[in-house]
Amino acid sequence: MSLKRSSSSFFIFLFSFFFLSSHVSSQACQKTCGQIPIKYPLGTGSGCGDPRFTRYITCDPDQQTLTLTTHTGSYPITSVDYAKQEIYVTDPSMSTCACTRPSHGFGLDWDAPFSFHDDTVFTLLDCSVDESPVFTPLSNGSGRVSLCDRQSSSICTFLYSNCRAISLINLQVSTCCVYVPLDLGPSFEMDLNKLKCSSYSGFYNLGPGQESHPENWNYGIALKYKFNVFDEYPGVCGSCERSNGACGFNTQSSSFVCNCPGGINTTSDCFFLYNSASILVPWFSREWVMYPLSWFVVWMVMVLR
Repeated sequence: MSLKRSSSSFFIFLFSFFFLSSHVSSQACQKTCGQIPIKYPLGTGSGCGDPRFTRYITCDPDQQTLTLTTHTGSYPITSVDYAKQEIYVTDPSMSTCACTRPSHGFGLDWDAPFSFHDDTVFTLLDCSVDESPVFTPLSNGSGRVSLCDRQSSSICTFLYSNCRAISLINLQVSTCCVYVPLDLGPSFEMDLNKLKCSSYSGFYNLGPGQESHPENWNYGIALKYKFNVFDEYPGVCGSCERSNGACGFNTQSSSFVCNCPGGINTTSDCFFLYNSASILVPWFSREWVMYPLSWFVVWMVMVLR
């Protein structure tokens, strides 16, 4: 190999390292979105997380906000409990003790990998007593079933009397319904236009002693998710995350990939990068050598061609 060819390859390497490494880094799957940690099955962009979730949950790179999108709208995600596999979202059109406003409702797509958490309570507000179907018992083959939970009617009383923003409207408590539809699965949709109701409130985890204090309720919607049909956490993903990688997928084949620092994708984990870095430059931090190491490999391939 001539000196000229070696120098040329070396300069190409330097150019690649200084000018392209930032571009590769920007394509890497991020570990956070704003203040919310991002772990499998969620992701921050194309090729990140589980492909079933990418369609519904996205991270705005500029605003750093995590958002759930369904056919009924886009909803900010306030927190994620990965241990319990729960996602908490808010609906800007939802009525609370701070503000009441008209709403079209909330729904999930039929093929979404989510369902409603059992703790989620929907309360329909300002429903037409004469026209709303929620006040008309339905027949399910074993008798007449109401869509309003009469045993939880106290929630309506507290909302209409103790919730300042709602009480100022002077609504009759008879227009309120603690909604208990027959199906709260992924295909559930709460269409307020069809239900003849003006708005709704959603909340979860009222907390002990807080039932009569709607101003302290956790307003929002709690969702739960499964990793797969058997709800098993992929072992290869655990190894990837322990090696400081982010679980993702090949956008062409949907097969698993581990996105490592520097934008490098592997089919297992990122330990080989750290181990190589520790051997080559043990006195530097592992993170510092990630980019040089990855581009050094590229340069060596170019030189030896």
